[in-house]
Order: sequence, then C-alpha cells, then structure tokens
Amino acid sequence: MIGIDIPKILELAPSPAYVVDLGRLRHNLAILDQVQKRSGAKILMALKAFAMWSVFPVIRETLHGVCASSPWEARLGREEFGREVHSFAAAFKESDVVELLEISNHLVFNSFNQLERFRPLWEREKGRVSIGLRVNPEHSEGHTPIYDPCAPTSRLGIPLREFEGRSLDGVEGLHFHTLCEQLFEPLERTARVFEEKFGRYLHGMKWLNLGGGHHITREGYDIDALVELITYFKRKYDVEVYLEPGEAIAIGTGILVAEVLDVVHNEMDIAILDVSATCHMPDILEMPYRPGITGGYDPGVKPHTYRLGGPSCLAGDVIGDWSFEEPLVPGRRLAFEDMSHYTMVKTTTFNGIQHPAICTYEPESGELKVVRTFGYEDFRRRLS
Repeated sequence: MIGIDIPKILELAPSPAYVVDLGRLRHNLAILDQVQKRSGAKILMALKAFAMWSVFPVIRETLHGVCASSPWEARLGREEFGREVHSFAAAFKESDVVELLEISNHLVFNSFNQLERFRPLWEREKGRVSIGLRVNPEHSEGHTPIYDPCAPTSRLGIPLREFEGRSLDGVEGLHFHTLCEQLFEPLERTARVFEEKFGRYLHGMKWLNLGGGHHITREGYDIDALVELITYFKRKYDVEVYLEPGEAIAIGTGILVAEVLDVVHNEMDIAILDVSATCHMPDILEMPYRPGITGGYDPGVKPHTYRLGGPSCLAGDVIGDWSFEEPLVPGRRLAFEDMSHYTMVKTTTFNGIQHPAICTYEPESGELKVVRTFGYEDFRRRLS
C-alpha cells in the first residue's frame, strides 16, 4: 500500500490487529478538504463504513459531521465527533425518532408514511432539526445487487410515483444514495436522472444530500467534475450540498495484521490464520471479493501457492488463494491491505474467536499505538 510502512507495522503490531496509518488518513482528508473549499459542499463521514472514534479528533478538523443509520451511531457521532449529525434509516420506531430528534441536525425519512406518522414529534423541533426525504431515482449503477439501493423492489428511497398528491410541508431537503465504491461518472449519470425526476421539488428547499459511495480519494477520481456538479446544484437551486462518503475517508489507510497458525494439505496447501473472513472481513463472503496482501500474488505466479482460511468452524471461512515467494510457516506475518472500512464496524465474535486489536501508526514518529484490545469479558458481555 502506497505510503504505509508495512514491514515496520508487522514488526510492531500484535496479531491479529487492525492498524490505521494516520499519515494516510491525513492524506485522504486533505483531498476531501479541497473538494469542500472549491465547491462549498459539506462532507460528512458515514459511520456505517468507518467508526473508529479514537481518530475522530483528526477527522473533525476537516469534515463537518457524521451521518448515522441508528440512534447508537448518532449518539456516537454526537458524543465523540461533536459536529453535525445527520440520521437516516429504512424505518424508525417512535422511540428512535424521539431519541434522534434530541441528537440530530438532520433527520431523513424513507417513506411518506413515517414522515406523517411522526409529524407531531418533528414539527415540535422545527428550526432545530431539519427534515428530509430519501428518494429513489430508480437508476441503477451498482454491479452487486446486495449493495444496489436502486435494484428492483428496493426498500430504500421513495420512487417518484409516490410523490403524487403528497404534501411536502416541513420537508427541507432531499437525499439520494445510489452508489457503492464508484468513481465520478456513475454519480454524474445518476444526478442527471435525479434532477429530471425530482429537480422540481428542490426549489424552495434548503439542502440536497448526494449520499455516499463516492471514492473521491481513489486514484482516477475526477475531482474537477465533482466540484462542477456540486456548484451546478448550489447555483441553480440555492441549496446546501452534502456528501457522506465513508470509504473515501478510510481508503488505503489501514491493514489487518494476521499470523499463520498452521499449514495443512488437502489437494493443495492450506494456511490457517488467526484472522477470519466471516468474523473479521465479512465483505469477502458477502460481496464477494479478494483483498490484497502485501507480497501476495495470484495463484501460480510465485513458487508457493496457498489457500488462506480462518480458524472458525465455518467450512466456508476461506479468504482466498495467493502465491508467495517463500513458503508460509507458522508465525509468518501477513498484511491484508485496505482493511479500515467495513471491517471493524462489521466484526462478530462467532466461535469466540479473538477480536483484532485496534491500533494507529504515526509515520512521522514511527510509533504504533495499541488503542484497544479485546478479551474474554468483551465476548461474555455480548451474551447472557
């Protein structure tokens, strides 16, 4: 991974461990800050992707707040980030709305039913909490159905036909979120469809939220075009524009340190690690995808090919196949790349497997700090 001293981290870190490189994090934030300054947009951090609150003091110097998908996330954002909190969920309980109205700046509903059901609650907070609606442009740019909010029969967002005859009284903004790990061009196409369908409703509103899934900090992202698009909406409709990427903050910032526990053979060599796909990297199975490994290559490229698997009892706890220059032996450390986002927030304690430590690495000083470790009591407290 560019800019990260992986050999040093492997030397210093415990295993297993998530390690976030603070230098790379600052690099990403600098790019996002330029987008904000050039366009006038406000960028929020999506806690669903990255919620390592020990680094919030670094992030809040640049970003304007967080977006939350539940009262717990919103509370974390309010208590630990301390700037704006924007909340949305597919549906709320009444108790959720009561709590969220206390700690949110924006509250976005997913249906007219919920907007009206809870109107007596949110109307009391007019002027303090801004109310919005999530819309579904019904324009699919996703390649993986499980991550496509515009897939057929999606429960996320209100399609245009539902707006017929509905009152927008009290609604101050619209929100769409349709992307997943994508560059600018899918946003441009989606924005065009969104404006064609919903642009008429923006007149007189206060804000537009373009959602997340924007890989702004990835190489090849057309930042100039993004700035131009944001400027267009701000000027034409006189609205504040928000973006809420999660991955863009964390892309390339961290690794998952793993250790080889054993090597067995069953038609091929299989290395069993102290990290698990199902427990520590669930998107490998859900997406599915194959993460990068420093010094790891496609099967057969180098002399020694292995299937890497976790220690759990799940037969499918397989991370993937790689080849290496040297044989893998017990005690060998491996670095899984780009492991900050959608890892820590999705881990489980299935089988009681050791949860990775959470660490930071400061390249300017060479210091690795173990921020949090997990023990038996953490596992026990999740059960009863």
